[in-house]
Amino acid sequence: MEMILLNTEEKMEKAIGTLHKHLVAIRTGRANPGMLENVEAMYYGAPTPINQMSSISVVEGRQLVIKPFDKSIIKDIERALNEHNLGYPIQNEGDILRINIPALTEERRKEFAKDATKCGEDAKVAMRNVRRDANDAIKKEKEFGEDVKKDGQESVQKLTDEFVKQIDVLVEDKIKEIMSI
Repeated sequence: MEMILLNTEEKMEKAIGTLHKHLVAIRTGRANPGMLENVEAMYYGAPTPINQMSSISVVEGRQLVIKPFDKSIIKDIERALNEHNLGYPIQNEGDILRINIPALTEERRKEFAKDATKCGEDAKVAMRNVRRDANDAIKKEKEFGEDVKKDGQESVQKLTDEFVKQIDVLVEDKIKEIMSI
């Protein structure tokens, strides 16, 4: 029983981690190096995240400055950023790249808030799937008596409730961040 619960908790933590990655990628109106977390450029023939081959800093809250460790790959990074369709103009200044992040309109803020809510709902669906799998595993165990199975299912439900609360808090915080000017 304990192995089933540990496995369930591990899967739920992974789902929270995935949600966190998705929420970081949603814009808030401020420049954030996390916006480029999923962007990869070719580096010596292998796709590499640009945050591993350059320093990314925020200037004045509305501008990202990307300074590659190896200046010869600046074109590759620029190409990767353009292919990623960030929606912002990229300025190549020879040894650094600048990305200006314009302020969000109220309409765009609401769209991003909806995206955050959708990410939260997807995470909740993942939690329910993990819960279902755990409950199925408990039901299939022939060694467990009815009381043990019932207690196990209650424990799985408590775990699920805890993680759903975490999801709600993460999404709520992200929406507050998006809607604040």
